[in-house]
Amino acid sequence: MRNWFWTIVVFVAAVALALVLRDHSGNVVIVAQPWRIELSLTLAVLLLIALFIILYFVLRVVSWVGKRPEKFRSWRLRRASRRDQEALESGWINVLEGRYVNADKDFTKVLTRTRSDKRKVLASLASADANHHLGEYGQRDQALEVARQAAGEDMRLREAWAIVAAEMYLDQNRPQDALTLLQPLQDASSRYLHATRLLLRAHRQLRNYDRVYDLTRLLLRRGVIEKTEAMQLIEMSAAARLHAAGAKGFKVIWNDLRSEERSMPDIALAAAHIQAAEGNHDEASRILEAAIAVQPDPRLLSAYSQCPPQHVSRRLAKAEEWLKRHPDNAALLAAMGNLCLTGQLWGPGERYLKRSMALRNDMRIHALLGNLYDRLGRRDEAMKHWRLAASVVGVLPVLPPSRYLPAADTRDDPTLIDVEVPAEPAENVATIEAPLAASAADYVADDTEAPATQEVPAAAPAAKEVKSVGSDQQELDEYFDSAPIPGVDVSQTSDGPRRDR
Repeated sequence: MRNWFWTIVVFVAAVALALVLRDHSGNVVIVAQPWRIELSLTLAVLLLIALFIILYFVLRVVSWVGKRPEKFRSWRLRRASRRDQEALESGWINVLEGRYVNADKDFTKVLTRTRSDKRKVLASLASADANHHLGEYGQRDQALEVARQAAGEDMRLREAWAIVAAEMYLDQNRPQDALTLLQPLQDASSRYLHATRLLLRAHRQLRNYDRVYDLTRLLLRRGVIEKTEAMQLIEMSAAARLHAAGAKGFKVIWNDLRSEERSMPDIALAAAHIQAAEGNHDEASRILEAAIAVQPDPRLLSAYSQCPPQHVSRRLAKAEEWLKRHPDNAALLAAMGNLCLTGQLWGPGERYLKRSMALRNDMRIHALLGNLYDRLGRRDEAMKHWRLAASVVGVLPVLPPSRYLPAADTRDDPTLIDVEVPAEPAENVATIEAPLAASAADYVADDTEAPATQEVPAAAPAAKEVKSVGSDQQELDEYFDSAPIPGVDVSQTSDGPRRDR
């Protein structure tokens, strides 16, 4: 629109000038001794206009020629910047695609050609990242050093270099080097949330659980960490702090925890262990009960079942309440069975353990049943459950009870000299009825279970176990009389001292 306006103005001026000159018959005389130039007014005006136009174009050409070097330099800078940008884009695309060798080549081109410090820092850090993924740590460190020098005194570039280098050091399991770079950023301002997350990783690798706990709380307040991840870190760090502090620093750390944090399994286990070691079994019970009420974790139930005999009655009564809400919890039934064994309540203990075993075939339940039957003198059943416990754990194979293990061949052992090889056993030798389980080291075999292949001198006959006539009946009475109802004071029942009839 503006061009049209000025075009109209020029045409109007030309028409007006033509009308004026047509009606004016004056002359213009230019005297320059010894010359005298006389022109009509119309021709003089036209010559002036032509001279102005020629002079204008001459000056524009001179100005254009004078600005050409600067324009050429600017064009070269734009072209170089465009090439650097294209190389950086290609390199980052290769990094995202996992083509780290090609990416390193692109970034190296940028480093060798660019004149911008910022692009040099970016290319160096990107090249370091590519070499880090390739495992070329020497070239990576060289690229990081180039980036550090190119950053100079620019704070933003130095912070970017520090964060990238620290993250690579953490991936390489060098937390102390990363901590040296990140701690100044954290001290300067807590707004560096990514640096704070990296600092949390460094302290986790260094096992500085106090700092892990504080940084996790800080990140959780800022909302830059998932609550589930934060709770896991708080649980792990708080439990480690409790173990490290022991009974002396327990109160300070415990009071700093929130109520939902105290009920976490690891924290509750650590606190209960400290209280139990100090003999405060009631306090340990309260800690575990609060945690189990939130989440009946098997580890909590196992810890709850380990207590002195005088606390069995109270804990069994509490466990009965939980059993009403969780009747199919195998871990809870196993814990109640263990409590019954501690309190020598054989009948309820067997019932709870069998109910637990019906829900889950567990090594620990078989071991407990084996111990229970061993205490009751039912050795065949004890051996059966001990063998099943060994099979469940997967360490010892279940061997048939009618076969020997083959003897080791020591004939080629260089450490033995003049070893006499024993003779092969006879084929009709009697076999052992059941192998001795690893958890039954104190098991005493009957005279019927003695191996027939062992020859005993006549002067030293094997001693036989002597049983009274009423021993079987006495064991049965002890079994049924020692099973009072859980939660009832056993001193008021038939488990007290037996009176002579």
